[in-house]
Amino acid sequence: MIDHVSIPVRDLAAGMRFYDAVLAPLGMSRLETRPATVGFGKTYPEVWLNLRQDLTPAPAGHGAHVCLRARSTEIVDAFHAAALAAGGASDGAPGLRPRHGEGYYAAFIRDADGNRIEAVTFVGKSDKS
Repeated sequence: MIDHVSIPVRDLAAGMRFYDAVLAPLGMSRLETRPATVGFGKTYPEVWLNLRQDLTPAPAGHGAHVCLRARSTEIVDAFHAAALAAGGASDGAPGLRPRHGEGYYAAFIRDADGNRIEAVTFVGKSDKS
C-alpha cells in the first residue's frame, strides 16, 4: 500500500495553483504548506509537491508518472479539463484504454515540469475508492 507520492516542481507557488485546480475534481485540497513542500489530500497529505528549483523539465516520455483514482468518468473528464484550463498539457484525452484492461477509463496530463499525472476509474466495476 502506498502512503503518499511526491512530485518535483521548479516553482512551488505556480505548482500550488496548478494542483489546487487539478486535484479538486478528485476531492483533494491543500492540507499542509511548508516553505519547500505542500501536501494535498482528502483527509491527510497523499500528494506532495516538493520544490526543486534546479529541476530540468522532463521531455515527453520521461519524468514522473502518478496515477490517481477517480470515482467516475465524469470526474476523470473534470480532472482533464481542469488541468488544461490551469495551463497543463493533455497527454491523453479522457477515454477507455482497453489495452490496460476492461473498463479502464483514464486521462493523462503533463504539468509545467513535464510530470505525467493520470486519473483513472473503472467502468462497469464496483469501486470503493
